[in-house]
Amino acid sequence: MLIQPVVNIAEICARKGVEQVVLSPGSRCAPLTIAFARHPKLTVRTVSDERAAAFIALGMALTTGKPTVLVCTSGTATLNYAPAVAEAFFQQVPLLVLTADRPPEWIDQLDGQTIRQQGIYGQHIKQSYTFPVDFTHPDAIWHSERMVSEALNEAVAFPAGPVHINVPLREPFYPAPDEEVTFGEHIKVIEEEQPIYKMGPQQAQQMKQELQAYGRVLVVAGQHPYDAALLQALEAFAQATGAVVVGDVISNVQWNTLAVRYQDILLSCPDEEQLAQLQPDLLLTFGMSIISKSLKLYLRKYKPKAHWHLQQAGQVADTFQSLSKIIRCSPANFFSAFSGNAEQAAKYPDVWKTRDATAGGFIRSYIAEAPYSELTVVGRVLRQLPQQSNLHLANSMAVRYANIVALQPGQQVRVYANRGTSGIDGSTSTAVGCALMSTGITTLLTGDLAFFYDRNGLWHNYLPQNLRIVLLNNHAGGIFRLIDGPKQQPELVPFFETHQALDAQNTAWDFKLRYTAVHDLPELEQALPAFFSPEAGAGVLEVFTDSAANAAAFAAYKQAARNIAYIG
Repeated sequence: MLIQPVVNIAEICARKGVEQVVLSPGSRCAPLTIAFARHPKLTVRTVSDERAAAFIALGMALTTGKPTVLVCTSGTATLNYAPAVAEAFFQQVPLLVLTADRPPEWIDQLDGQTIRQQGIYGQHIKQSYTFPVDFTHPDAIWHSERMVSEALNEAVAFPAGPVHINVPLREPFYPAPDEEVTFGEHIKVIEEEQPIYKMGPQQAQQMKQELQAYGRVLVVAGQHPYDAALLQALEAFAQATGAVVVGDVISNVQWNTLAVRYQDILLSCPDEEQLAQLQPDLLLTFGMSIISKSLKLYLRKYKPKAHWHLQQAGQVADTFQSLSKIIRCSPANFFSAFSGNAEQAAKYPDVWKTRDATAGGFIRSYIAEAPYSELTVVGRVLRQLPQQSNLHLANSMAVRYANIVALQPGQQVRVYANRGTSGIDGSTSTAVGCALMSTGITTLLTGDLAFFYDRNGLWHNYLPQNLRIVLLNNHAGGIFRLIDGPKQQPELVPFFETHQALDAQNTAWDFKLRYTAVHDLPELEQALPAFFSPEAGAGVLEVFTDSAANAAAFAAYKQAARNIAYIG
């Protein structure tokens, strides 16, 4: 028979608001599998590949903002969760990871499918627990119930992240054929009220007075989920203070028409006198990672007089080497607390906005007129994205191209990317998880290595019909031709690019995905409307390009961007 405290893990999860569970099959985890599968309030999906399963769960939690539960068997299955656990840790995404294990007496005894699982995720987990293995004493039941509540509370406490419970289980694993699984009624559940992270009136007044000492205020948004209240507060702040707002495509501030979006282009200007005109007195930052290397290098060279970072809790990075103050409140609360006189800084936003408009005009013309390459393809794809849709950007060049091209004002597209660890390993799976939790079209923009590396993200019975995959296939790791270092080496082709001859047609056939191949811009323009049609169903649009030609086209783009004539 099943152990009741193990069964009650599912009940506690349901009572604390968990809705989604992703599990992978195995015998050791059978008691957990049966408990979750039979719970009437939980949606349970099975994904056989644990690495893909974990990234799918990550995509679900990214989209809903609620913890997703992961369940796997013992042994290396637990290690296969590690890439997604690390991504969730650095991207601050709530996951509850439940790993079945051998009981302690059988660890290191050459028993099958047994590794050292306690603390297996090391420093890439918010908290690790070990579930009791013996329940003869009533305090063990109290301990187990308390533990599950504590784990879920920790997963959502700011900064959110993954929490691990290792669950040692002894045989038997399966109930009798006629045994009914019941969930406890009188179980312990601990709720935790989350702090508001709001500035008090006195602190807000002090911040207003301090801010008035800085004439040129620059707000840089790192990766951040879409937040309508934050966008509204940020726009009001910029209008009241004359602050400039800069955000990568993954910051989701490009919904705001005031945001500077072409910083990658305008900061490539070689004129140091013009670059100095953009230097802020005060730098305000919030969110997580920044894609734009140009922006990071610029702010490290042209340092502000002061740098304030807005973050409710947790460790703060000094990305620009100028951090001087950490303000412990939500960004929306901070920006909504301000009003001021923008006249003293009127010229500062004008300089940024004028140059941003020039850079935007340049990239639009470049995409319209330049020959076929990955950059021009990405530009045309992004312009065709449906409104109220999701965009997942795979790592390597896909996310960089999208950041250069940017989204247009008025494009209502929520952007996601695995920039916590910036790996290519779970891009497809994460997009699948997002699509499962969303009614809108979810587009994955990916390269060939990232796509083929994560094909098992499609290997399950839940493929969402709102998924669209735009695959840039240059048959190589094309990024290595674009960055200094590897592109100058004789080992470039065999050991960095790692040429591969695959195409996605067979993969699309295997997983019942609609497939379209594109070889030039006219074919792309013809294919996009049907590809993004809501009625079209899940599909792959494979865009074939040449790695060497892409490198030449990108070099030409960079040279043209450096030659833009900025006024003022």
